[in-house]
Amino acid sequence: MNLISAIVLIVAIVVIAGAFRNRHQNRQGNLGDVFEGSARERELEAEIEQLRERVKVLERIATADRGAKRLAEDIENLRDD
Repeated sequence: MNLISAIVLIVAIVVIAGAFRNRHQNRQGNLGDVFEGSARERELEAEIEQLRERVKVLERIATADRGAKRLAEDIENLRDD
């Protein structure tokens, strides 16, 4: 067995072992990642809900019973600031 064959054999063993390890972890479930992901997911969902509430307020402001001219003036005043 020459040096090239030995290197190829070692690489193949490492790749196969990694594939088996990943398969085993997927079957067993990595509970640390699951709990960490769910906490992050809850945090993101709360942030999205806050943003939705803000958008609702902005929609009410934009569609309030105002004249088109006044609304245009308000927008221009905001641009000037």
